[in-house]
Amino acid sequence: MKFSIKLALCVALAMACASFATAAESPAGPAHTISVIASTVPGNGDVNPYGIFLVPSTVGNLVKGNLLISNFNANSNWQGTGTTLVQISPSGATSLFAQIDATNLPGTCTGGVGLTTGLVVLRSGWVIVGSLPTSDGTAATAQAGCLLVLDSSGNVVETIYGSLINGPWDMAVLDRSNGKGGGSAAVFVSNVLNGTVAAGGSVVNQGTVVRVDLSLSKWAPPSVQALTVIGSGFAERSDPAALVIGPTGLGLSKDGFSLYVADSLNNRIAAIPYPISRQSSARTGLTITTGGGLNDPLGLTVAPNGDILSVNGDDGYMVQTTPDGQQVAKTLLDSTGDPAGAGALFGLVAVGQGVYYVDDAANTLNLFH
Repeated sequence: MKFSIKLALCVALAMACASFATAAESPAGPAHTISVIASTVPGNGDVNPYGIFLVPSTVGNLVKGNLLISNFNANSNWQGTGTTLVQISPSGATSLFAQIDATNLPGTCTGGVGLTTGLVVLRSGWVIVGSLPTSDGTAATAQAGCLLVLDSSGNVVETIYGSLINGPWDMAVLDRSNGKGGGSAAVFVSNVLNGTVAAGGSVVNQGTVVRVDLSLSKWAPPSVQALTVIGSGFAERSDPAALVIGPTGLGLSKDGFSLYVADSLNNRIAAIPYPISRQSSARTGLTITTGGGLNDPLGLTVAPNGDILSVNGDDGYMVQTTPDGQQVAKTLLDSTGDPAGAGALFGLVAVGQGVYYVDDAANTLNLFH
């Protein structure tokens, strides 16, 4: 992901610059623009794009600089039934990367396939995507799911599952690939189904963040070395419109000392300290910011300048927050629906002078620039 503090200034003033000014100058240029890059709907009609990740290197069918996107709903529009990943270039060229057959998986994925916001692509070409499946689009039938690992050709090669993976909702990654196919990676996963279905809509404080430590090989799929709960006690509940609400967006700070968590139900951004090395839960972490422009924060990413970009589930705004908790910008990305912008935004990624994001109200990949 590429970002600059210059973009931060532009977003803060609701402007995007043809050529960004320095921090000491006032940004100049036209008013910001939102461009529709492409539809995210593949041939089978899947809708509700959730996850997005910038492809870091060209390997197999993956092309560096393209955006990989996961769909949560099938063409029935039932949540937790989407099975496709699409790859879209910055110019809008679209291709199907994978269509996953829930009946033909190489390992356990409890309940089947419903691809979530949890999506990462490693430099070595492995793709990891979360599955939180339902049988009829309702929370009553939601099951634990798994993490699906795909090769660079879009084939599922293994599943990561078990009691600590329970409704994987979003992901972040520290990729330590060595450039020769080996190395390691730490994948951080938020989970939202611990006690949620049984509570029938009541809030339960059992959401978790789990670190999955992986060993990488050029010749074999990633090997799980350890699963560690590094955050716990996050509020979560089922919801008739959103299926489930709980800890969602994750982003690793530039220095690696904090993992930021979008704590949706408590309307705050939290930080789990020392996420890479800790061997115990930090519970719900430290509050970085709360209230203000936040309104059910969902998707989250960290810009290279260290600022946190999050998108709201209830009003279609993107909020920019500094690591010390100052909310420096609030920008409208989607105003469709009633209430305006509600339920439209999930995954986002900063690239160059813009921010790519999925709009699941319109089933499109958009660019804020």
